[in-house]
Amino acid sequence: MHTTNYWIGHFRENAGQKRVNWNKGPGITANEIASVLSSLQAWQLGETSEGKHLIAASEKYANKIADPHYVDAIKLFIKEEQKHGNNLGMYLDLISKPRIKQNWGDTLFRKVRYFNTSMELWTLAVITVESTAQLFYQALKDATGCPLLKEICTDILIDEAYHITFQTERLAMIFEPKSEFSKAWRGIAYRYFFHATACLVWFAHRQLFKAGGMSFEKYCRKMGYKYKRTIKAITAVPINVKPEISIKYGY
Repeated sequence: MHTTNYWIGHFRENAGQKRVNWNKGPGITANEIASVLSSLQAWQLGETSEGKHLIAASEKYANKIADPHYVDAIKLFIKEEQKHGNNLGMYLDLISKPRIKQNWGDTLFRKVRYFNTSMELWTLAVITVESTAQLFYQALKDATGCPLLKEICTDILIDEAYHITFQTERLAMIFEPKSEFSKAWRGIAYRYFFHATACLVWFAHRQLFKAGGMSFEKYCRKMGYKYKRTIKAITAVPINVKPEISIKYGY
């Protein structure tokens, strides 16, 4: 398990990494745009959240565990997500496509998180969404021959690998002190939430996934692997035994 200060240091150092060469310019074809545009626009919108409700939940949680610096880590995490949205937005500008202001999936997620003040639920949701994001951006990368868009996707994929570890470690800390009964029902609830959300993401972006060569069967198999590496790694361990969470780039 890494400390809060470790993650603050990581996010600050990573903010200085420049992995995208904007001098390349876009090289995407009309057919590729037709396959990925709607999903690219929707995901760009989702990456631009200010994170006010997440910050509020982190402040409540940080006060409870007496770790005020955790809020700083969350703010840096949100800033990194916003970088993804900005990069995707800049790419949309370069190919003369609009940045949308509303999408049904984003609207649904925003309504749900509006009422969420639990750090546990926030962390579970972020792990799940970030896991689907890894498959999304890999499919987007594989669906195009544009070097610039591929670099944008690679940069995001590198960030997301650390994001999942950051959140998985925190969920393990939240989960570990629970009673046996509480752990039992939470394990079931976590599993259903993870897989239900994964199915929703496939339904919303299946055209892009297929354009990237990912069938529903392949998508489910990879999401199952991600579930085992994150949620199940936490909920399946014996009491008082913490899982070893490793950072792994890829999908």
